[in-house]
Amino acid sequence: MNFIYLLLKLAFLFCTGSLLGWCLEVVYRRWAHKKWINPGFLTGPCLPLYGFSLVTLYLLAQIDLSFITNPRLEKLVLFIVMSICITIVEYIAGLIFIKGMKIKLWDYSKMWGNIQGIICPLFSFFWMLLSAFYYFFIHPRILNDLDWFVHHIAFSFVIGFYYGVLMIDIIHSFKVADRIRKFAKEKQVVIKLENFKASIEKNNFILQFHTELDAMKNDLDQYYEKAKIRLAKEKAEFEQKEKVKREKTEKKIAAKLEKKEHKIKPLK
Repeated sequence: MNFIYLLLKLAFLFCTGSLLGWCLEVVYRRWAHKKWINPGFLTGPCLPLYGFSLVTLYLLAQIDLSFITNPRLEKLVLFIVMSICITIVEYIAGLIFIKGMKIKLWDYSKMWGNIQGIICPLFSFFWMLLSAFYYFFIHPRILNDLDWFVHHIAFSFVIGFYYGVLMIDIIHSFKVADRIRKFAKEKQVVIKLENFKASIEKNNFILQFHTELDAMKNDLDQYYEKAKIRLAKEKAEFEQKEKVKREKTEKKIAAKLEKKEHKIKPLK
C-alpha cells in the first residue's frame, strides 16, 4: 500500500512539474520570440522534462547525507547532486529526440562549455539554484499536502483522467514528430523545434502544427529554406570577421617587422 501511495505522489508531482514548467516556458518564449509559442512537442500544457525534474528533486531531497558533518557543505553537496541528476535527465531527453526523431527540442550550442547543444554549465547552475529553492521553500510545505491527496479516492480519479488525456496527446504528438523525422531524414538535417514553430505563419497556439500532410510539408519547406538563408548569412558574417581579424594580425606583424628594421643600423 505504501508503494501505491508513493506512485500516486510521484504521479501528482510529475503532472504538477510538467504544468508549472510549461507556464514558465510560455512566458520565456513570449519574451524571447515576441509571440505566443506553445513550448515542447506535446499539444497540451505539459513539459515532461520539468515533471521528471520535480520527481527527481522530491526523491533526492529525502536522501541522508548526515555523514557530512558541516551542515552548509551537506546542503551544497545535495544541491550539486540534484543539479547533476537533472542535467543527466535533460541530456538523455535531448539525445533521444536528436538521435531518434531528428528533432532538437532546445539548443545551447552558443553557450560556453555546451555538450552537443543539449546541456551546458550555465543551465546546470540554474538547475542548482532551482534545487535550492525547491528544497527550502517548496519541499517542506508539500509533504502534508501530498499525504492528504493520496488518501482521498477522488484524487486517484483526477490523476487517472490526467494521464489518460496525456496518453492521447503523446500518441498524436508522436505522429506529428514522425512526419518531421521523415522530412529531416530526407534533407539530412536536425529540425530545431522552437525555430520551426516560430517560422510557421499564422501559428495556432494550441494546435501549433498543421496536421494535413501537404500543409506540414509546406511549413517544413519554408523553415528549411529560411534556415539555409540564415546559415549562409551567419557563415558570411563569420568569414568576414575572420578576414578582419587576419588583416589586423597581418598589420600588427608588418608594423613590428618595420620597427625592427628601423632599429637595425646598416654596417659601414
